[in-house]
Amino acid sequence: MKSGRLNTPADTALQDLVDTFEMLDDWEERYRYLIELGRKLPAMPDAEHTEDHKVRGCMSQVWLAGEVDAEQRLHLRGDSDAHIVKGLIALILALTDGRTAREVLDTDIKAAFAQLGLESHLSMNRRNGFYAMVERIRQMAATAVGAG
Repeated sequence: MKSGRLNTPADTALQDLVDTFEMLDDWEERYRYLIELGRKLPAMPDAEHTEDHKVRGCMSQVWLAGEVDAEQRLHLRGDSDAHIVKGLIALILALTDGRTAREVLDTDIKAAFAQLGLESHLSMNRRNGFYAMVERIRQMAATAVGAG
């Protein structure tokens, strides 16, 4: 976020997540919240659980798929076989799904991850997987604006 005020839909989504995380007393509750976010993700069609959609760099099985519409908005879907990772997908999608490619590229998702305190509360493997998912989405956005 810039200058302490909300500037984009991703900033608003991030602030909502930060507010929720701050209301939860400890990391056990925050992990449960992440798992709940993952459970609320719309089901990803089985046909999209393919090698093309698999995210490399994740210890868990992770798939991300999506399209970019005529207005350059990303419409994303994701799934994982690990509950917390599925929650991380939900978190990433809250910051990116339905946004324009330019908005996605302008969103510092890694800073959002750190602001939520996830940087220091997830294993190195989960962090690497998170960044691999972010990179996949950023590449989709860069391709949409012709920078990829």
